[in-house]
Amino acid sequence: MKNRRFKTCAVVGNSGILLDSGCGNEIDNHDFVIRCNLAPLSEFAEDVGMSSDFITMNPSVIQRAYGGFKNESDREKFVQRLAMLNGSVLWIPAFMVKGGEKHVEWVNELILKNKLKVRTAFPSLRLVHAVRGYWLTNKINIKRPSTGLLMYTMATRFCDEIHLYGFWPFPKDSYGKSVKYHYYDELKYRYFSNASPHRMPLEFKTLKMLHNKGALKLTTSKCAQP
Repeated sequence: MKNRRFKTCAVVGNSGILLDSGCGNEIDNHDFVIRCNLAPLSEFAEDVGMSSDFITMNPSVIQRAYGGFKNESDREKFVQRLAMLNGSVLWIPAFMVKGGEKHVEWVNELILKNKLKVRTAFPSLRLVHAVRGYWLTNKINIKRPSTGLLMYTMATRFCDEIHLYGFWPFPKDSYGKSVKYHYYDELKYRYFSNASPHRMPLEFKTLKMLHNKGALKLTTSKCAQP
């Protein structure tokens, strides 16, 4: 990303707040689109868009969404998903969790074998510490930044204007309607549990404050249709 600059960037989280938002077009119209955790797009395109320039993938996704590559059809499904990235950067935090390396070897093998147009990036743990330090100096005590917050922080280095979508860490929306944790699965989550290393509501409060100051634009409702 060195020496690259973009006028407007979208950072897309995976909250169920995106469902029925109709934000797909608006997201795709940004100059650079960052997405998290290889979330599925095709069947949700109207709400989440299809374009991506930079996408993260936690090694755990292989286990959770692709059956640990145990059979050919899982591998095939994964290859098809990567083929859609078409030149994007695939950002794999492989060395931040135990056992991540073996998954990364599988991914690299599949990328090479199928000659996929994907550029891989492997961040070091130093990055997480740097991001955490950055927020700490701003008096915000975040133990381990979520992928979304990492991506936002990184985007500040090469984006003039940052728009966030799909960031919503609460089980209900502002009208009291239930919101799924992820827009694409049935994963239940204890938002306020101490078991999680992430501090989602604190992160959200921080982003909301930056939104109110005009430093970023946080979209948590339906998008205006063109």
